[in-house]
Amino acid sequence: MLNPSERACLAIADISGYTSYLTGSELDHAQDVLADLMETTLGALGPILRLNKLEGDAIFLYAPEAEIDGSTLLDTLESAYFAFQRRLRAIRQATTCQCTACRTIPRLNLKFCVHHGDFVRQRILGQEELAGRDVILVHRLLKNHVSERFGLHGYALLTAVCAQAMRLNADRLGLRAHAETYEHIGEIPGYVYDLQQRWQEEQDARRVRLHPGEADIHWTFDLAAPAALVWEWNTDASRRTRWAEDVVRVDVQTVGGRRGVGTTNHCVHGKDSHLEEIVDWWPMEYFSYVVRHPVTGESLVTEVHEPLDEEHTRLHWLMRVQAPQARAMMADPQHRPMFEQFAREMRESLERSLARLTHILREVMAGRQQDVAAAAQARHHLKETAAHYWRQRAEGPGAGPPP
Repeated sequence: MLNPSERACLAIADISGYTSYLTGSELDHAQDVLADLMETTLGALGPILRLNKLEGDAIFLYAPEAEIDGSTLLDTLESAYFAFQRRLRAIRQATTCQCTACRTIPRLNLKFCVHHGDFVRQRILGQEELAGRDVILVHRLLKNHVSERFGLHGYALLTAVCAQAMRLNADRLGLRAHAETYEHIGEIPGYVYDLQQRWQEEQDARRVRLHPGEADIHWTFDLAAPAALVWEWNTDASRRTRWAEDVVRVDVQTVGGRRGVGTTNHCVHGKDSHLEEIVDWWPMEYFSYVVRHPVTGESLVTEVHEPLDEEHTRLHWLMRVQAPQARAMMADPQHRPMFEQFAREMRESLERSLARLTHILREVMAGRQQDVAAAAQARHHLKETAAHYWRQRAEGPGAGPPP
């Protein structure tokens, strides 16, 4: 019996510049560096994107269409690109080796090709692989003219079909129109997302983030779920009715179909409601928003997602009351008990809500267990390969693996 076709977001992460890097470098060092960078990239992409297989200097992944939207997709790609760049910088700074492989590490970059379409599962030599026209297409996208046309080596090339399926507004998001033509396939319209520019913007950006010493409230909650999955569900306010206590409706206004700075959430819970406006957004790390509430007036909230390990996350919830009148009342002994009672009730509600969220995420992870196990095995193999490089570096003066 033939396997039924499935519909998904299909993605390939490819280390650009690797072919020339490999041919001009010491083979053992080059392969070890590749393994280190691929392990970092794979770790940042999962479990949102599921690993299908490693393909040399590329990683082929997918996400069933019911499990991902455009905002989560772009957050995941950005987060993986930032992790890649941070790791590249750490490797460069941690080694004193002057071989060609080590000196030319900065020339490496990361690109993504993303499509949306159908596939079937088939087993080849005991390994499950995805097959179909759309699988072929996303692989053909690796051979493109983006670098020649735009001068980019770090980017995401999304087909127009993918952008439409993910409900992304290319114009609002600043995506550049681009098309490729392939034999037997024809013209494939799409969009280019400049990840090099996003990386530079993130380095230069002014952060709007509360730290413990600045907050009136700093609570921590531990969740038994991967940080990327907690981020996906916690930042998608439209899902809040499924886990947040007393929330009956959330009206979300995004910018171009992607959650981030400028997004507003009008949250209705019982007879009350409040408005949130996101003012800072670092994918998979933290986000900050201004919230207007009848009791506290205008406040700034920062939610930090700290990975404890592969399966556990610590959520830091920080709030500072901004409204001058509310701050004056908080300092007044006559009114302070009212704020303390409000804070106690809010914390208890958050605890109950996050317990429900944890239960939901456990069920989600149970459905992805096979893919998660495969990715963990692949990452372990890549780590072992990369360890060879760092063992050799440790023999040199002042050398050692970056943290």
